[in-house]
Amino acid sequence: MSAPAIEFRQVYKSFNHTPILVGMDFAIQSGETVTIIGGSGIGKSVTLKLIVGLLKPEAGQILIEGEDIVPLTEDQLIRVRKKIGMVFQGSALFDSLSVAENIAYPLREHTAMSERQIRERIMETLRLVGLEGAEDKEPADLSGGMRKRVALARAIALTPRIILYDEPTTGLDPANTEKINELIVDMDRKLEVTSVVVTHDMRSAFKISDRIGLLDMGKIAVVGTPREIERADLPLVRQFINGTVA
Repeated sequence: MSAPAIEFRQVYKSFNHTPILVGMDFAIQSGETVTIIGGSGIGKSVTLKLIVGLLKPEAGQILIEGEDIVPLTEDQLIRVRKKIGMVFQGSALFDSLSVAENIAYPLREHTAMSERQIRERIMETLRLVGLEGAEDKEPADLSGGMRKRVALARAIALTPRIILYDEPTTGLDPANTEKINELIVDMDRKLEVTSVVVTHDMRSAFKISDRIGLLDMGKIAVVGTPREIERADLPLVRQFINGTVA
């Protein structure tokens, strides 16, 4: 059996002596879409940053396709990060650059592609996210939903094998939330990627996930399919589903 796409082994992470992750063990298989839910400040976004190497744990191993990335230097991490696309909570677009220039940025930084090849890749990613014709627009001219889609186009520009989504539907109206959910499912199917989604939105989690993990007290306390989570007779799960967890 091949190694999981992502695996946490006894991972510990704290900030200012406050424990965030406490011996976390969790594996995500290749091709899965796993959503991590949990209360505010519990460590969901920290988990994403650990996966991409933006943070390092105090102890434990974080394996990406079987390779422990914890001991890697910043230069060595570049190779790993090319496998991973990330959609940040606020989209994190460069406001001074056009849509096309935002998508081109990682291609110019990390590949030897010609300008013609870069242009073709920009057009391809915009088609995938349903934004044909938007390449010359400025981020300030885009709606919240369109900004999220541009962020996704940039995240897939380097053809990653893993995509991380940090609160992809936060701040969106119901119609745009549904479009982003459909897009995540569509990307998983078309690109055959492994996806990790952090969200407070249980409706989104149930729609897009193969499995849902509930992060609590520094560990994945409960994990299961959407159906299993929906039926789980555990107080913490019921509280979160019913919206009573902060």
